[in-house]
Amino acid sequence: MCGDARNWDEDAYRESILKEREIQTRTVFRTVWAPSLNPNPNPETIVAASSDGSIASYSISSCISKLQSFRNTKAQHLLVAEPDYFVQGHDGPAYDIKFYGDGEDALLLSCGDDGRIRGWRWKDFTNSDVPITLQAGKQMKPVLDLGGSIFSASGDSCAYCWDVETGKLKVVFKGHSDYLHCIVARNSANQIITGSEDGTARIWDCKSGKCIQVIDPAENTKLKGFSCVSCIALDGSESWLACSSGRCLSIWNLPASECISRTSTRASVQDVLFDDNQILAVGAEPLLCRFDISGAILSQIQCAPPSAFSVSLHPSGVTAVGGYGGLVDVISQFGSHLCTFR
Repeated sequence: MCGDARNWDEDAYRESILKEREIQTRTVFRTVWAPSLNPNPNPETIVAASSDGSIASYSISSCISKLQSFRNTKAQHLLVAEPDYFVQGHDGPAYDIKFYGDGEDALLLSCGDDGRIRGWRWKDFTNSDVPITLQAGKQMKPVLDLGGSIFSASGDSCAYCWDVETGKLKVVFKGHSDYLHCIVARNSANQIITGSEDGTARIWDCKSGKCIQVIDPAENTKLKGFSCVSCIALDGSESWLACSSGRCLSIWNLPASECISRTSTRASVQDVLFDDNQILAVGAEPLLCRFDISGAILSQIQCAPPSAFSVSLHPSGVTAVGGYGGLVDVISQFGSHLCTFR
C-alpha cells in the first residue's frame, strides 16, 4: 500500500472524527408532529429536540423517497437526513418541544437544560431561508398574542405556570422533594399533574397552586424507594392516567382515585402516551410496546433507537420514536417502518 501524505490535513481529519462521534452519540429527547398548514391528512413534518440543544424539522415524504432509492440498491435503510429547518435553541440539551395552537397561528415552544422556555411562530420558522439562532442568555418573548398559560417542570422540585401573553410567572407549585421529570395539563379540571424523582405523581389545582392528590405508583410494591416517576400521560377524556415508575407501568382511574393495573416491564419506560383506550410506551430497549388498560401487552415492534426517549402519534396512526444515536424511526399504523433517519 502506498499513498501521498504530503497534503494530509490532520486537524481536519480529527475534526471529522469528533463530529461523527458527536452525531452518533446525540440523543433525540422529544419528537412532535407539526401542525399541517394545508388540509393534508398524512404526516408530513416532524420536529425533533436533541441533546445538542438543536431543534430541527424533517420532511417525512422526502425521507421516504430517499430511502426508496436506498432500498432499490440494497443499501442500509438508515438515512442521514438533512433538516429542512434548524434552530440552535438552547445552550445545553433541549428536553421538550410542544406546539401551542394550530395551523398558521401555531407556536413552537421548547425548553432546555439552560432553564429557558423559547418560542417561534411556526409559519415564520418554516419560511426562514437560514437557520434561526438564539443567542445564549436572550430572554424568550411571546411572539403571538394568544392568551393562556404554559406549564413547566424543573430541577428545583417545583412546577411553574407562565402567562403566554406577558411571559410573567403566575403560579409556583411546591410540594415535591426532588427533581421533576414530567408534567401534563388536565384542562377539563383546571389541574396539572407532575411526576418526580421523589417517586410520586401529584395533582395540582391551577388556581390555588395547591396539591390536591398524591399518587404513589410504588405503594405496596417492592419498587418502593427505588424508582422515580419518569413519564405520565392522560387519555383524551382526561379520566385515565398512565404513570411510569422504573420498570412498572401503572394505569389510574382519576375520578375513582384508584390504580386499575400495574404491569412490570423488561426495561425502564421513558415515554408513554394514549392511543384511544390503549397505551404506547418506549424505554431503555429498542421496542415500541402497546398495552391495553388492564396492562396486558398487545404488541411489540422493534425500533431503531437502542434506548428510546420519545414516542409521538400522528392522527393518521403513524408513530415516531426518537432516542439514542440521534435516531428517529417512523412506523406506520400497520407496523411497517416507513423511514428511519438520523
